[in-house]
Amino acid sequence: MGYIENLRKSYGHDMIMTVGCGVLIENEKGQLLLQKRSDNGQWCVPGGALEPLETYTQAAIRELREEVGIEVKDLKLFGLYSGDDRLIKYPNNDVVYSLSVIFITRTYNGQISDDDSEVLEHRFFNRDEIPNDLFAPDARPILDWKAGRMDVTVD
Repeated sequence: MGYIENLRKSYGHDMIMTVGCGVLIENEKGQLLLQKRSDNGQWCVPGGALEPLETYTQAAIRELREEVGIEVKDLKLFGLYSGDDRLIKYPNNDVVYSLSVIFITRTYNGQISDDDSEVLEHRFFNRDEIPNDLFAPDARPILDWKAGRMDVTVD
């Protein structure tokens, strides 16, 4: 059982603060990999929550291995995200305020898989094909990528 599941035993559905670590993955064509969530059918940045004693990079690598089935390398910081769009109420009524550390890379190994229960689909998109049905907390980093921002954003 993970850290968040243990917190939920004490806090129930009340708001807890988490740190999410996600990775913008570009392929050789310059397209962005997005993940379609199984809980709401929206597109998001692959990644997940930081566990105690993990570094941001370790969490991102672990989450991509678990959810996408690939090993990511050469992670560069893309942005740090906070604000009202980071307040999330999940379909099961859990509430989190999730700060995000977003990396970017073009280096990954392995076969992309949709086998994780949290995932419906993975797909690469061109900048002009980014879908409208984005998971609200991940919309800003995705749209920053779409706009061609490659500098570190702190917000």
